[in-house]
Amino acid sequence: HGLHSSPLVFLSHCLGRDGPGQGSPVLTQPASPSAYPGASARLTCTLSSGYRVGGYQMSCFQQKAGSPPWYLLMFKSDSDKPQGSGVPSHFSGSKAASANTGLLLISGLQTQDEADYNCYCPRNTGIYQVLRTAQG
Repeated sequence: HGLHSSPLVFLSHCLGRDGPGQGSPVLTQPASPSAYPGASARLTCTLSSGYRVGGYQMSCFQQKAGSPPWYLLMFKSDSDKPQGSGVPSHFSGSKAASANTGLLLISGLQTQDEADYNCYCPRNTGIYQVLRTAQG
């Protein structure tokens, strides 16, 4: 009663978007992470060789069955990381330059955080273009 005994599963999808013919980075990730409520989850997207994560913004969305993508955050740097409207503070983004990786961090997991997460690394494009891409 009350305790969620099985781990939550997070299906994360990393997509490079630069437009046709412009050479997008290939983004790779480990198997879908899972974690228990109250714990933290780290969803990682590693850019392919030849692309430096420092030059890209990472935009992340939450997707649940039957709902449109929900914009969570865009992370370019520690001083440039706008959150989406109404997004809980336990979602945050960061970059690990040494690993050439973008990270979506979810702390203090709640059962309603169980969802698909989509992260994009567009180059020199505004978040609104990414939103249009994600939402069809």
